[in-house]
Amino acid sequence: MSMLHIAGYEWLDWNAHLDVVLICVMLWGWYFYAITRLRRELSDAGRVKRSQVILFSLGVLTIYVATGSPIHDLSENYLATAHMLQHVLLTLVAAPLLLAGIPGWLWQAFLRAPGVLPVAQRLTQPVVAFALFNAALLLIHLPQTIDWQLRVHSVHLFMHVALVGTALIMWWPILSPIPELPRLNPPLQMVYLFLQSLLPAVMASFITFSDTVVYDYYADAPRIWGWTAIDDQQIAGGSMKLIGTLIIWSYMTVVFFRWYFEEERKQQEPHWDEVEAELEQLGLQSR
Repeated sequence: MSMLHIAGYEWLDWNAHLDVVLICVMLWGWYFYAITRLRRELSDAGRVKRSQVILFSLGVLTIYVATGSPIHDLSENYLATAHMLQHVLLTLVAAPLLLAGIPGWLWQAFLRAPGVLPVAQRLTQPVVAFALFNAALLLIHLPQTIDWQLRVHSVHLFMHVALVGTALIMWWPILSPIPELPRLNPPLQMVYLFLQSLLPAVMASFITFSDTVVYDYYADAPRIWGWTAIDDQQIAGGSMKLIGTLIIWSYMTVVFFRWYFEEERKQQEPHWDEVEAELEQLGLQSR
């Protein structure tokens, strides 16, 4: 039953998107199998923290909210703003939550498959990861691509999978849980995230300040909330820029303070040469 009707259009129906439900169930089912049965079969498997389970579950929930809730129907039928919100949720919320929720030993088990580690090492190099994600982001937001995916549901689904996949790679230099594919050091993490906040903002600015409707599909879409197509486009670009920047700069802030407190801790720890000097002064150690 419709929750709200505007000009004859039911825009807040909670339709059952079975493909999205299936994907989310499969993700959680795979995760549950890995941290229970598969974990018992791996000799080097460590424990699974409760926080990791919560983070992964929140990542799956975010995917469902972005692609299986009324946000998806607003995106496909009415508003570019909803479309951009979907992409922010998938790339800047769901992807890092999924990555943070998967234990390191599970990634290591996957990397032991023949030929996987060399490919993973190349893909997760910061320059490659950065370029791959931003190239995908640019391609998916081209006017022709947006119109195509909105007219063909399967293409839209594929684009979302591509966004999440490349976002996982983009976040790897920041959140990697394993030494085989290490994180950047904290200063470089902040530089990496700063650059990552710039390129999507440039694209969002182009959408925000355009005097014409960039996406033909939304120019012809039914209007709701009293927004014109230009209003919708400006809000879409502005929200994409603002929300994306806030999320990425929040991560940068966390990285900075972790680095700061770690450096403070190291400075407070006595160095071994200082300990030896103290022992010599006490006559407990000779040169």
